[in-house]
Amino acid sequence: MKTFHLQIAAPDGLRYDGEASQISVRGIEGDLAVLAGHIPFATALRAGECRVYDADGAVRRAAYTGGMIHVADGVVRMISADFRWSDESAAE
Repeated sequence: MKTFHLQIAAPDGLRYDGEASQISVRGIEGDLAVLAGHIPFATALRAGECRVYDADGAVRRAAYTGGMIHVADGVVRMISADFRWSDESAAE
């Protein structure tokens, strides 16, 4: 499966920095998914659930409060004011 480099940042630091086959988020005009080879794109995000799929298809879920996503040159960058993986406690 084709992959792309994904970075997810929040005020408390870089929350993800690695390869992914897909990221799914809620844009301001509806849900969207980014796959390898996506055209350059940028949009604001509404609060929602983020799903990151690794190269093997395993999915990791997180809640986020909004932000933006930017796609260019094979790299996807997401920035959010608050980003919490479903498997981490609130104290982390």
